[in-house]
Amino acid sequence: MKERNILSHFFKKKEKIESLNVLTLRIISMRNTEEYEISVSGNTAEVSHYRIGFAERENARTLIRRTVCGEEEIIDLLNTCKLLSWDGFVGRHPHGVLDGTMFSLNATVNGDRTVYAHGSQNFPKHYRDLTEGLRLIFEKHGVDECREQE
Repeated sequence: MKERNILSHFFKKKEKIESLNVLTLRIISMRNTEEYEISVSGNTAEVSHYRIGFAERENARTLIRRTVCGEEEIIDLLNTCKLLSWDGFVGRHPHGVLDGTMFSLNATVNGDRTVYAHGSQNFPKHYRDLTEGLRLIFEKHGVDECREQE
């Protein structure tokens, strides 16, 4: 009986994202800050891309582009990137690296589960798959070009 419990641990079905409420990915580099925000309503996901810059003594968030797609497409991307495994990731800045790119990700999935990760020039596995996937979503679904300040 004990042997069966050990084996069931290895063959246990991996937890997956089944629903998304909201996801925010902020990417900060030497010269600019960008933010991707995904919010879901019904079966539709709205994907927004912002640039954040200093204007008149405070950070101004300018909407660059926005698109919509199905919630299922976003969930497939997040599961492909194994987003649940990112929870608690802290990517410490590597010794000897003078500058680089920082990121923070905050998502609410599967009802009320929060996924939080951040790092500096140190990223979770599949990070680039996520950023590339977001770029492809804009390419596939078209873009509403915007230049609105929020």
